[in-house]
Amino acid sequence: MLRLTLLLAAALALTAPSWAQAQSVVLAGILGGKALLVVDGSAPRGVAPGEAHRGVRVVSVGASDAVVDTADGRQTLRLGEAPVSVGRSGTGQRIVLKADARGHFINSGLINGRVMQYMVDTGASTVAIGRPDAQRMGLPFEQGQGVTMSTANGTARGWRLRLDSVRVGDVEVRGVDAIVTPQPMPYVLLGNSFLREFEMNRTGDELVLLKRR
Repeated sequence: MLRLTLLLAAALALTAPSWAQAQSVVLAGILGGKALLVVDGSAPRGVAPGEAHRGVRVVSVGASDAVVDTADGRQTLRLGEAPVSVGRSGTGQRIVLKADARGHFINSGLINGRVMQYMVDTGASTVAIGRPDAQRMGLPFEQGQGVTMSTANGTARGWRLRLDSVRVGDVEVRGVDAIVTPQPMPYVLLGNSFLREFEMNRTGDELVLLKRR
């Protein structure tokens, strides 16, 4: 009996590496010197060099890549080299955001399951997305309602559409009105078509969004 137990333990030890699942790490974007990492399908998180998230430590961040240390060793992650797959959990009720040095609330989230970088804008009536970001996220904006927008170069054509979902952290809002602008924008502006779903409370550099019942 003892010999059988020892043989079984040895067999398990030898076969363990073949069925142990490797950690999935994808670079979803670069945000202000931070790497936007999606680890094992979790929500994207901005991680600065020297910091770690879910056991993944960021060594350096470049213009379109990042070097990270994982349990499987050091890796260089590049934008666009792997599809971003994020878990479906979006049932949270509370978002806590920290302001940057300029007082802006900037972070990453998901639109229709695709990673985006946003800035909270309480003065915007809707979510606003630059055309290059909309194309990258595969939004069918050209099928939406055409609108005339004022730009620095005069008037231009934009598009109005409804997003299936906007997710920040573990909180998801469905059926969000948005405008796609003809020009690129540094961030997606999270306007009141998203923010009206929350009670907002700011204390110092912290903004808390509590989803309305």
